[in-house]
Amino acid sequence: MDKKLILYTRNFCYFCQKVEFFMVNEKIDLEVRNISESDVFRKELMTGGGKTQTPCLFIDGVAMYESDDIIEWLGENYHARAN
Repeated sequence: MDKKLILYTRNFCYFCQKVEFFMVNEKIDLEVRNISESDVFRKELMTGGGKTQTPCLFIDGVAMYESDDIIEWLGENYHARAN
């Protein structure tokens, strides 16, 4: 299961911080793109997902929103990919 993972976040977003805190605790390392710091990242998110809602995890090009769903997916799938 080799999927490209990209997490889009923004500054001062509680739900983004919730996902990032989970990632730190679970030693999950994936690409994070902050749309508050890059218009390019904001446009990518809008183009790929149709909105600028964060957090947004792209799993092999498919957008997943909602922090709890992202945390659940990462908890169930991230480490299993390495095995």
